[in-house]
Amino acid sequence: GVGTKLKLAIDSGRHDGVGIDLVAMCANDLIVQGAEPLFFLDYYASGKLVPEVAEAVIASIAEGCRQSGCALIGGETAEMPGMYAKGDYDLAGFCVGAVERGQALTGGAVGAGDVILGLASSGAHSNGFSLIRKLAADKRWKLDRPAPFDHHRLLIDALIEPTRIYVRSLLPEVRQGRIKALAHITGGGLLENIPRVMPQGLHARINADAWPEPPLMAFLQAEGSIAPGEMARVFNCGVGMALIVDDGDADKVSEALLDGGEHVFAIGTVEHGEKGCTVRGSADAWGAMVDWSATHHG
Repeated sequence: GVGTKLKLAIDSGRHDGVGIDLVAMCANDLIVQGAEPLFFLDYYASGKLVPEVAEAVIASIAEGCRQSGCALIGGETAEMPGMYAKGDYDLAGFCVGAVERGQALTGGAVGAGDVILGLASSGAHSNGFSLIRKLAADKRWKLDRPAPFDHHRLLIDALIEPTRIYVRSLLPEVRQGRIKALAHITGGGLLENIPRVMPQGLHARINADAWPEPPLMAFLQAEGSIAPGEMARVFNCGVGMALIVDDGDADKVSEALLDGGEHVFAIGTVEHGEKGCTVRGSADAWGAMVDWSATHHG
């Protein structure tokens, strides 16, 4: 699903991106396993069907499928009076993918000395929106006005920018066998998602100075007075997908992904240690004013 980002999209009358988010959550999770997305099915439910809204949502799901290279083969549209508030709807879906036997990315090949690469996110993706919605209400953001950090677009459009789908750029590298593990940076941020794809006895060290903090993230951090360590646990902080590769393959993989349209950053390394992740930054990183670090074990 899309989480509470869906509520923000509904309240603002913007239905042409949530379907991309829906597909992205599934397709990006599949490529993390080394699998190619094959087909997708959706579930759209509302109290009263509004044809133009449903059409916009389904069209955006189809666009998400196009971006991920899978087929939208069906789904269900349910109209259930009394179940949803006026104008509200719910959205869910699932995707089936395939990977050759023995070729799944398990993370078992990850070792000390490996390099961690980060692929730039398109925005907040689909996580952290309960906090975003609370900030919007508490701070009385004018969502229909230009964003304070980007006067060329409305704040609402910057907040609900659709999730980037990484399948097409990553699949060739996965098939080449040059990627040891992938981590989709969703709930739990960099701190919690990267350790999930590493074996016991290994620790990820992330350098927050290795990539620029996106203006949207800086805005959210300032508005919410959020400590850098908490940012690394709640938001993707500008990195939507993390790759673990052999040190000798890092340059080749980076070049291939750049050619595929991604923005790539060398964000860290894998070391021996207790399983987990540490994100460390200087006083210049993420508006901290002092050197900082945050660690998650497990």
